[in-house]
Amino acid sequence: MRLPFLTLGLGALALGASSLAGCAADEATPKATPPAYAWSTLSGEAPLVIAHRGASGERPEHSEAAYMLALEQGADVLEPDLQMSADGVLIVRHDPYLSTSTDIADRTEFADRKATRFGREDWWVSDFTAEELQTLNTRQVFDDRSDAHDDRYGVLTFDDFLDFVSERQILCECVIAIEPEVKSPAEYAQIGLDPLPVLLETLEARGLHAEGAPVVIQSFDAAFLQRLRPQTPLPLAMLYAGPAEDGYDADGLSLREIAEFADGVGAFKGVIVNPDGSSTGYVEAAHALGLEVHTWTVRADRTPITGATVEEELAVLYRLGVDGVFTDHPAMAVTVRDTLQ
Repeated sequence: MRLPFLTLGLGALALGASSLAGCAADEATPKATPPAYAWSTLSGEAPLVIAHRGASGERPEHSEAAYMLALEQGADVLEPDLQMSADGVLIVRHDPYLSTSTDIADRTEFADRKATRFGREDWWVSDFTAEELQTLNTRQVFDDRSDAHDDRYGVLTFDDFLDFVSERQILCECVIAIEPEVKSPAEYAQIGLDPLPVLLETLEARGLHAEGAPVVIQSFDAAFLQRLRPQTPLPLAMLYAGPAEDGYDADGLSLREIAEFADGVGAFKGVIVNPDGSSTGYVEAAHALGLEVHTWTVRADRTPITGATVEEELAVLYRLGVDGVFTDHPAMAVTVRDTLQ
């Protein structure tokens, strides 16, 4: 049997600690215990709050500051997106190009490194070494979000990210779960930068490769996950944006086919819930196959796809039984979850 998704993150650890403290304080005066909230998740536990690129609604995405804030806000899981540098190093970036999320356009030493790919002229992660990329500063990618923290934090390699996680675990004496997404693995493999062996070697070097490690590996690329399956006991998640006719990417696989190599699905929230707040049946179908469902992306500063507010959207998703929610604003997601609980 494959590992289930992680069900114990920072929020759960904090809850356990406060519960123990409460028991000690109230030992002399027994009180009635309120009934536990009946979550509809696969495990029956509270859904995870997954910091999407860190607390990227308030700090530049994938910066150390974004991950630090996510932990402070009570996120259970940190998500780093992974690209590949020219010298085969995993780089924590969402986009393969650099102009929107870094200060590269202002760096005269890289002015001649622009290239046109996929109809876009830009600077590309795979054209730079890890050392060059680490000289860049991160910036907020959304024009309507604060740029007050721009140019203050550098681009991270995956090793930099894992160093940060390790340091925070020592300080908090807790386990910090991570859910890395491998971006465009087939495209990188075609140019000789296959991320699969690098990912596995990096995790093994950190002791994060064995069964029970607090790691879930996710990707939109089914073939990549199918290659990974015999090489790792770690849980795998197949990302899914929706049917191709709706303008989203699709790999053409049924949930039953996904269950043959993955432990969960990362589905766009519009696949899960109808505009009126009713279930599409997707979560129920995934759970029936033993697949957990982590949905994306809930943002406090964007129009919800259901409900009058983003808080209502979150409450609907939680009630439908999702096992985790990717969010740019972990504090909001934690508050709504705790209110329901």
